[in-house]
Amino acid sequence: MLARAHSFAIEGLEARRVCVELDIRSGLPAFHIVGLPGTAVREARERVRAAVLNSKFAFPRQRVTANLAPAHLEKTGPGFDLALACAVLGASGQVETSRLERIALFAELSLGGELRPCRGVLAAAQAAEQAGFRGLVVARANAVEAGQVGGLPVAGLTNLGEVAELLDGRRAPRPRRGSGFLAPAGPPGGPDLADVRGQARAIGALRIAAAGGHHLLLSGPPGVGKTMLARRLPSILPPLRRSEALEVTKIHNVAGERDGGGLVVERPFRAPHHTISAVGLVGGGPLAQPGEAVLAHHGVLFLDELSEFSKAALEALRQPLEGGEIVIVRRARTAVYPTRFMLVAAMNPCPCGHLGGDEVHCRCSELELARHRRKLSGPLADRIELVVRVLRPTTAELSGPPQASSAAIREEVVEARARQTARLRGTRATCNAELDTPLLGRVCELDERAESALRRAYERGALSVRGQARALRVARTVADVAGSRRVLADHVEAALALHPEGELALRPGENLRRREPA
Repeated sequence: MLARAHSFAIEGLEARRVCVELDIRSGLPAFHIVGLPGTAVREARERVRAAVLNSKFAFPRQRVTANLAPAHLEKTGPGFDLALACAVLGASGQVETSRLERIALFAELSLGGELRPCRGVLAAAQAAEQAGFRGLVVARANAVEAGQVGGLPVAGLTNLGEVAELLDGRRAPRPRRGSGFLAPAGPPGGPDLADVRGQARAIGALRIAAAGGHHLLLSGPPGVGKTMLARRLPSILPPLRRSEALEVTKIHNVAGERDGGGLVVERPFRAPHHTISAVGLVGGGPLAQPGEAVLAHHGVLFLDELSEFSKAALEALRQPLEGGEIVIVRRARTAVYPTRFMLVAAMNPCPCGHLGGDEVHCRCSELELARHRRKLSGPLADRIELVVRVLRPTTAELSGPPQASSAAIREEVVEARARQTARLRGTRATCNAELDTPLLGRVCELDERAESALRRAYERGALSVRGQARALRVARTVADVAGSRRVLADHVEAALALHPEGELALRPGENLRRREPA
């Protein structure tokens, strides 16, 4: 007898529909799974057999063959357990098969028949809705998360016996639908910028970075507060929108960092150790798993001690920073992950950390300085829009009042983002950091003095072509924070002052372009 059930294979952030066809024939007792199953799926034979028997059902003493179609798609993970068990019960006549064609099943089984949560349940729920299924059965721990997909009834059950009752019509479905998404009313809990004394310029740069979604580099000697400032950036970021929260939750669920509990409501903050590999930073491995850059999507990726990261790991960030996504190809698997994050990095100006300081003289040799500078390549540095030199605060600043609280700065950031959202409605960009060249021409109205300041900086060689567009994006954000419709000369000068070559860009004098030999 033949029975069919339906489940999903997780490929990157997407779920692919899989039809579980199970056939029972006369022959020696055996249980075979075909259709390119992975290790976890092949091991499902023992889990399903034990779960069926321990749930007071009979397991067929015949030849059982399960095919996972389409056969060319590699199947990994334990999410097929429930579909396999229900197909066994349907093919052996122990449950009705009519409902198996209309609902999807996605859960792992314990040996006792209990339903366990699985990775990728939100992606599976979205795929089930798109495929037109009338419902989705998951483990109870996954019900709230899967229920966030509007329009799809989700049944969160605890064991195989309850699923059999649902299929036979002896249990009311009681579908679970997700509650409305509520963003936090105030700043997220955690460190506050009110703890910082001095560092007015660095806090101003944090405000601009948060308002426009720009990448930021904090450079300065040890112990001046670079890490302290960076870890307080999430407290001034705007709240997640529902669409962003769905993306973030899906990514973290696929990565195995969440087992239910609703949507993520706070922006991610990822701070990997400097010994991380390139695969750990951007993703990869046999299953093309997401890396830290992907887990920081719609949030912050903080790289402390930037110069200590391997060059391979840093160079792997170039594509994610430029394109906003990363494509990982492993064997027959291709995964596309979004990487719209804010990069915040902190580094010392030299190996000893005291280059350019007044109190302690630098002890590094020219060779050490050259090696230190080479860690951050030109193409990668060109993608970082804001660079701030963080200096030691004075004793008066240390004993004085704080610059501002996170709540006050967050209000300014939210207002600036609201202006950008209204301006960019109908485009793919969500903030100024995502403006491409055509959009820059549309949304950046410069007055004559602003155009002149930007042109002078470019002609003197202080800006590359990409650097000119980058400075214009930052100037647009400065104008948004100030509430100005047009980009004025003051806004351009403020953007140039935060440019990696800011002092050179603003300094009058000779042309900075390298002279060609005669």
